[in-house]
Amino acid sequence: MIRETLEPGSTHAFACVTPENGVSSQGRADTGGSSFNTAEGGITAPHWVKLERSIAGAFTVSHSTNGSSWVPVAGANPTNIQMSSTVYIGLAVTSHSAGTTCEAVFSNVTTTGTVSGQWTNQDIGIAVNDAEPMYVGIADNAGTLGFVEHEDPSVTQIDTWTRWSVDLAEFADQGVNLAGVQKIILGVGNRANSVPGGSGTMYFDDIAVGNPAQP
Repeated sequence: MIRETLEPGSTHAFACVTPENGVSSQGRADTGGSSFNTAEGGITAPHWVKLERSIAGAFTVSHSTNGSSWVPVAGANPTNIQMSSTVYIGLAVTSHSAGTTCEAVFSNVTTTGTVSGQWTNQDIGIAVNDAEPMYVGIADNAGTLGFVEHEDPSVTQIDTWTRWSVDLAEFADQGVNLAGVQKIILGVGNRANSVPGGSGTMYFDDIAVGNPAQP
């Protein structure tokens, strides 16, 4: 895939192999517009695909059985999609079904032209929190504050109910009077250097005080 940005709705061109529709040339010619798809059936993975971009912004999708003899996808080429001079090149996988896992294996991946940077991974179009630390604080009636940080620095991205047990002694060691607790604080981000961040959603439930479980 070649796309102008990593935002949902970005212009892009995509050469792919699908389980039901063979080899496809997919893309989006206008930011935020509808996607198009031209498929050539009767082809199954493993298979070679190639995506080329001309200086004028024309994209061509081809496929091959051996990686040396290439055939353009019928009826799909070339497709003019205007993008900025700097674009993203990568590998894309999707199941096209929310909640369904899809796995793919890529091999013999090459690029030509001026391509730089290390390979990274990123979800596109999936609502997810940015990775941030989280902390809990206790303030007593004298104004003394104590804080404990969660051990996972990316805790904001955990998507299942997860128990977090904190030893109250960690607050007492910071001078908090546990017999005179006035409030509990839950926070996200760098407490020592708080800056505005993005938006997201987290759920907290069953905040309670109890005795440690027996081993």
